[in-house]
Amino acid sequence: MEKLKNKEDFLAHISMDGKRTQTVQEHLRGTAVLAESFAWPFHGGEQAKQAGELHDIGKYSSEFQKRLSGGPKVDHATAGAKEAYTLRQLETAFAIAGHHGGLPDGGAKTDPPDAGTLFGRLKKQLPDYSAWRGEIEPPQASRPGQIPMDNLSVSFYIRMLYSCLVDADYLDTEAFMNGPAPRGGYEPAADLLEKLNRYISPWWDAKTELNHKRCEILRTCLEVGETSGSGLYSLTVPTGGGKTVSSLAFALAHAAIQGKKRIIYVIPYTSIIDQTAEKFREILGDDNVLEHHSGVEYSVPEGEVDPTLYRKALATENWDMPVIVTTAVQFFESLYSNLPSRCRKLHNIADSVVIFDEAQTLPVDYLRPCVAAIGQLVRHYGVTAVLCTATQPALQPLFDELAPGLTMREICPDTEGMYRFFRRTALRCSDEMTEEELASRLNDAPQTLCVVNRRASAQKIYALLEPEGRYCLTTLLCPADRKRLLQEIRTRLKNGQPCRVVSTSLIEAGVDVDFPTAWREEAGLDSVLQTAGRCNREGRRRVEESVVTVFRLQGQPAPSMIRSNVDSARRVLETFPDPTIPQAIEAYFSFFRAVKGDAALDKQGILPAFQKGFQGRIFPFATVAGMFHLIENTMVSIYIPVDEGAKLVEKLRAGQFSRTLYRKLGQYSINIYPEHLNKLLDAGAAEPADGSGYVLTDPALYDRSTGLTLDVETGKGICI
Repeated sequence: MEKLKNKEDFLAHISMDGKRTQTVQEHLRGTAVLAESFAWPFHGGEQAKQAGELHDIGKYSSEFQKRLSGGPKVDHATAGAKEAYTLRQLETAFAIAGHHGGLPDGGAKTDPPDAGTLFGRLKKQLPDYSAWRGEIEPPQASRPGQIPMDNLSVSFYIRMLYSCLVDADYLDTEAFMNGPAPRGGYEPAADLLEKLNRYISPWWDAKTELNHKRCEILRTCLEVGETSGSGLYSLTVPTGGGKTVSSLAFALAHAAIQGKKRIIYVIPYTSIIDQTAEKFREILGDDNVLEHHSGVEYSVPEGEVDPTLYRKALATENWDMPVIVTTAVQFFESLYSNLPSRCRKLHNIADSVVIFDEAQTLPVDYLRPCVAAIGQLVRHYGVTAVLCTATQPALQPLFDELAPGLTMREICPDTEGMYRFFRRTALRCSDEMTEEELASRLNDAPQTLCVVNRRASAQKIYALLEPEGRYCLTTLLCPADRKRLLQEIRTRLKNGQPCRVVSTSLIEAGVDVDFPTAWREEAGLDSVLQTAGRCNREGRRRVEESVVTVFRLQGQPAPSMIRSNVDSARRVLETFPDPTIPQAIEAYFSFFRAVKGDAALDKQGILPAFQKGFQGRIFPFATVAGMFHLIENTMVSIYIPVDEGAKLVEKLRAGQFSRTLYRKLGQYSINIYPEHLNKLLDAGAAEPADGSGYVLTDPALYDRSTGLTLDVETGKGICI
């Protein structure tokens, strides 16, 4: 290649058809402008602009220009990191070093060049990229003044800065590759609040005492949302009190007055999130609500220029819509991730209202890191956080330790009065029974709900129920089929038809159903009370007739992950005549944490790893990302080609990667464990779809009533 002389000679990207080019200078400036705008909500605009200007200066080398024509791979990210570090911009150096392959560990200054850490990479010998100096003048920059100097706070800021750079880089690249993607144009919070007000306006003329109380809660949430500033809140409302819409009302009223960018609704990873998303779409419209279960996790390897890989990476989600409904796994694992595809969206959490639904389900093994993350977001990134639940887990002592000065305010303070009012069931403990005995008891009731701890139990009990009106709900069903079955269940309940449902705990978190009676396999008190919330929900029956029976299955001890929950629940049930009162719930969480011990609240040592370093490495981003998994086994997505899912899968196979496609595919996706996937692959029943997910190729292994089979050879569920 001839010597490059002019700025037009140095290219950053070449289009898919090879007919268009983007210069490095154009890409750097476009990325810098976007990154700066993304970081202004947390006052990081100067460093974000600097990162954008420097991130690809390694492309100012003849070696990289040869790479665009098929030459060997070239490390181009380390160059910008070196220049940022020379300018004493450690945060910018981290963001640039990781913008392709992921944030590296900081390491130690003695690390060799091949260590893979930031300090190691800074020692690498790189191709000559000095031509950048004639075209780029990086701006002066400093870290925002509100970010404390402690390592944990700085690590969070680095991820936020990194998020701004990655999203800006992807968007500028996408605009070149595919043409400018439509951004923004969403309705402001004030308009969404008006939509909510129109939706709830018929409710104010309440005809029953129960609905009158729900309206009282809703009105309080609207008033507090309008009159209160940013901060940390709790919303403690008994099951059946309408907290889903009430919490949305608080968030919209608060966002409209305080100028918040969006609302993020975080739901436990064991729950059905599509019902909440569907309700929000009904209120606010399809174009304003994003339902994000799990994300594709593409990274473009260092030195890679393949446009196809870029298109896959560009399809990852950046949460640019007004209302996001997501899972706790997606939310917290992203906050502690180092991958560009996961971290891309983090800057869009800043200056938002974040509702943590069913806050009592925050994972105990990672409770301290989760609370620390919430504290960082509220104190330094303009987030208003709401812990929303019927069984408040009493987290103020942890906030006092991890976010000093951050005090939780209750939105609806008369919690005891509300619990007395909303008590609609009678809890009863039963003797141990077999699955056959349990099924017989369920068959005696025309309409009843049974919640068990294992998917295998759910499938076996379902098979023993009377065929008419039986349902099995587990995470082995794709969201589209869960939604369809829930609609059938509600219709049968309303019409008085036989309806016996056996489910795992996914039905407990905000699923709006109303059964005359319910059964719950032994679990934590919070889970038992959540199941009780699906019984006599509308208060149409007498309390003593609306029995929720807690039982044990013969030969099936509680799963190890909830054994401490079960032991603590037993203690509360023995101690308190009424285990639904706030004092009993507080005692339950106190017992539970005492049994687990403080060390168990951060079992991987995530916080000390940042505060003190990990095995000689400072800022161990990559190491911690490998340790922080709310679900210990990494799960993979498998797409089910039923109904519209079949057409969507064909688009995926044709390489039509886009955020819109992945958003739609979420309705036909199931997350499974690697062992399950391997069985399917070995049987020739699944195949890779896009490098991240898989497609089920044997339709006989998916039943639209019970979901994906677990035993590939026999079709019988055996998963525990």
